[in-house]
Amino acid sequence: MTGPLQGFRVVEMGGIGPAPFAGALLGDLGADVVRIDRIAKPGVEPDLPARFDFYNRNKRSVALDLKRPQAIATALKLIAEADALIEGFRPTVMERLGLGPDVCHAANPRLTYARMTGWGQEGPLAQEAGHDINYLALTGALHCLGDADRPPPPPLNLVADLGGGALYLVVGVLSAAMEARRSGRGQTVDVAMIDGVTHLMSAFQAFRQQGSWTGRRTDNIVDGGAPFYRTYQTKDERFVAVGAIEPHFYANLLTVMGLGIEGLPAQNDRSAWPQMRQRFAAIFAERTRDEWVAAAMGCDACLAPVLSIDEAPSHPQMTARSAYAVFDGLRHPQPAPRFSRTHSELSRTPPMPGRDSRAALVDWGIAPDEIDRLLAAGALAEA
Repeated sequence: MTGPLQGFRVVEMGGIGPAPFAGALLGDLGADVVRIDRIAKPGVEPDLPARFDFYNRNKRSVALDLKRPQAIATALKLIAEADALIEGFRPTVMERLGLGPDVCHAANPRLTYARMTGWGQEGPLAQEAGHDINYLALTGALHCLGDADRPPPPPLNLVADLGGGALYLVVGVLSAAMEARRSGRGQTVDVAMIDGVTHLMSAFQAFRQQGSWTGRRTDNIVDGGAPFYRTYQTKDERFVAVGAIEPHFYANLLTVMGLGIEGLPAQNDRSAWPQMRQRFAAIFAERTRDEWVAAAMGCDACLAPVLSIDEAPSHPQMTARSAYAVFDGLRHPQPAPRFSRTHSELSRTPPMPGRDSRAALVDWGIAPDEIDRLLAAGALAEA
């Protein structure tokens, strides 16, 4: 592995959602991430074939039957060698397995033990099931999204799962690990998606208390209410996105649209916004998406094409940045962020459960004859 986290060891408890994404991000940055997976049932195909599970790239998989004491003992041996452990189960699941924080810290006092949940480790909802949309709903963020006359739409699962969950998990892991290298003492990192999204909503909480953010959707400066910060349909039934907030960018946008500031309502006159949205919509409908993009190029008008998921990889800016790479015959997003000296790269394809059982255990100090005994007992499996 290459990257700035080369030599950093992570045990990831196999699961779905933000914890695996965080593990992949750490793997992209060079960490040696060993994922403990369940042993696959013979003849049962996964819903998502392994090579398409991008959240598991740059990891190795060890398949253990954690219902067996030998497998728990093996997991603890891996944890004893790790810098961090990531788990995304409901509260108390790891404790019931015999791998709770107290047990793991006894095996490895410097361990960063990172727990990923939606609701948090305590509170009346702690044991309730949920997904991104549910966590987003509780924070007030979902209520702010979408058109005023329609139900709030889910913004994929980018905001709670990945933004408020996985990225805060990575920050927590690296922060606690850095502190452990100073103090020699590990700690538990409690990452809740509702905490992360609430933190992401900091500015809007401030705006609301200041009085500059209303409680209505499509009525505010960055929720589509402002005519200069929203999307518009073009002549070819595609879309452009405009984000000309600052006055000089707004003036540039008006120039591109063939309008002048004189005779128009003030940019931040909210009473005029509905009328201006209609006027802008009529103007943008006169040209195709790409004609508008060409007209705005070089003008600092904050206008961009709304590209489809298939169009995005071939945009000149994306190709100039090499934002995607072909890896194992599939188009993968490149690791991010980028480093000038310790480059990150795609080096391991997403594994089937148990693909790396023997090699990873040997690398982490488990003797070959012990691996043979685990295989014979059914506590360990190889893909």
